[in-house]
Amino acid sequence: MSTEHPPLLWTPDPARAATSRLSAFQQFAATHHGAPQTAGLSPQAAYATLHRWSVERLEDFWRAVTEWFDVRFTRPPTTVLSSTAMPGARWFPEATLNYAEHALRHGEDSNTADTPAIIHVDERTPEPVATTWSELRRQVGSLSVELRALGVRPGDRVAAYMPNIPQAVVALLATAAVGAVWTSCAPDFGARSVLDRFQQIEPVVLFAVDGYRYGGKEHDRRAVVKELRDELPSVRQVVHIPVLGSAAPAGAREWEGLTAAHAEPVFEQLPFDHPLWVLYSSGTTGLPKAIVHSHGGITVDHLKQVGLHLDLGPGDRFFWYTSTGWMMWNYLLAGLLVGASIVTYDGSPGYPAADAQWRVAADTGTNVFGTSAAYVMACGKAGVNPGHDLDLADLRAIGITGSPLPPDGFRWIYDEISADIWLVSVSGGTDVCGSFVGGVPTLPVHLGEIQAPNLGVAVESWSQDGKRVVDEVGELVVTRPTPSMPLYFWSDPDDQRYRESYFAMFPGVWRHGDWITHTSRGTVVIHGRSDSTLNRQGVRMGSSDIYEVVERMPQIKESLVIGLEQPDGGYWMPLFVVLAQGTTLDDDLRAAISTALRTKLSPRHVPDEIIAVPAVPHTLTGKRIEVPVKRILAGTPVDQAVNPGSLENPEALRVFEQYRRA
Repeated sequence: MSTEHPPLLWTPDPARAATSRLSAFQQFAATHHGAPQTAGLSPQAAYATLHRWSVERLEDFWRAVTEWFDVRFTRPPTTVLSSTAMPGARWFPEATLNYAEHALRHGEDSNTADTPAIIHVDERTPEPVATTWSELRRQVGSLSVELRALGVRPGDRVAAYMPNIPQAVVALLATAAVGAVWTSCAPDFGARSVLDRFQQIEPVVLFAVDGYRYGGKEHDRRAVVKELRDELPSVRQVVHIPVLGSAAPAGAREWEGLTAAHAEPVFEQLPFDHPLWVLYSSGTTGLPKAIVHSHGGITVDHLKQVGLHLDLGPGDRFFWYTSTGWMMWNYLLAGLLVGASIVTYDGSPGYPAADAQWRVAADTGTNVFGTSAAYVMACGKAGVNPGHDLDLADLRAIGITGSPLPPDGFRWIYDEISADIWLVSVSGGTDVCGSFVGGVPTLPVHLGEIQAPNLGVAVESWSQDGKRVVDEVGELVVTRPTPSMPLYFWSDPDDQRYRESYFAMFPGVWRHGDWITHTSRGTVVIHGRSDSTLNRQGVRMGSSDIYEVVERMPQIKESLVIGLEQPDGGYWMPLFVVLAQGTTLDDDLRAAISTALRTKLSPRHVPDEIIAVPAVPHTLTGKRIEVPVKRILAGTPVDQAVNPGSLENPEALRVFEQYRRA
């Protein structure tokens, strides 16, 4: 890979960088915790120096984080990290705290109690509706009293089948306040997908809506909720949230009745490693992994991520388009930890028009807006002009995750939104409920690159034989523990599945499953999943590079490339394309695709065949799947290659099965 600088797109104003929370933290850590002084260094050298200290002196760094953000330990820690083993690291072993207390503490201040904690927008009523900090505390207090009255105790599981609405935030915080363990699925998940998740953890309470609105339509989910009730014998109580206005089913409790009382929340003081919530892997093969995170790990890591790497704080407004079935919903709630107002949106990302998310950002005065790479690219193809058509004067940063953002996506943002915008491309995962690499408010943004590894995260790029490589594509590894790594997987005796997921390739080192280039300039490029690597003529290639070239063409809506080893030792690499309306895959278009790949990438990137398909299969959180399609093309039956309940469009797989048979 070339070490030349890609084009510079943005440089932070020096005064703005100097007043960022990261700069203030750097001075605090230098004064009180032995971090190196960086006066006189370039911004890149200063951050690299701070990052090196943060991973070499983990205990000093994380103690500094807890002091800087005033983490409320009811039993103060004497030890930060009792073991650096992975898995098995134990953080702040003597300490006690509660995540919900930190999320709600900004409502204690009379100066902020009546300012918005949550600003909600949905398709039917686009006018934003605010929930103040004091009202949020009251509702959480009322609901937590009722949960305790229902017999919910620390360690019990509470599940939710809810969209991204304020009630979901209240339910999570009340669950955390009593020390129970939260988990959620979005209501567009079918019954089987939800049961594959919830049955693993046996919840005692189920919060459920009667339906949801999406794309201008109402979707009744009462039949699904009934099936959940019937198939979850552990559930002792269902709480009904009437999004569509229907009456509660027999035996269910009404949401309004449980949140009507005036009560201050009481926060159970819990060990640092007490379970907070369970998130799930996509579950494309087998049951989804039930990933358990801790009260303390999420609290301190999310404070760092949104406070330092997004530069969020009191008075800011934070909007990330997400659903309750994606870890970014949990990440959105991190805005509350630093006193920011969070924006919740329930609806389609592109309804009534492609610029819908930008309109939400404009209407709510959002300062930091997060979305997916796919949405940015769709906006580019749709020809929308948010920077011209909308008032985005309050917007200072745009976050991107979900998949690598192609260079054209970077260009579109700076051309169509603003030349003075901080583009925060991040990469991480559900596994840690956050990012490994992402934004740094003091550093410039270069075309196609993520700014840097996050503080406290020892990210490296490794070759197959376990050697660190720079300016070369390698496996993304993390060589030292972080607090938000999973405690364990639910129902995983002896951590067998946990170890196999992250530590089988390099024992004692977290291997995440992404291809990464860590440049000698400190920046990062993510190339896609390493478990779906293309390997042609002994050269490994990332699929995202091919998607970036092909999907730039107006005739192509989406694509999927697969590399398949043949029994005779050969290698077959087909490219499947979804065509734009009115487009035909003729010889001219095939030639244009091949020429673009050959000239922009290399001859190795040219596929053996180009095949039109009606749709590309996606997970429930919108990610295209490659490995299950590869298995289907290799002869594995569909029901063995992938769990259909994990997909938003399982019917898309049939084309690949039919193609393999043909």
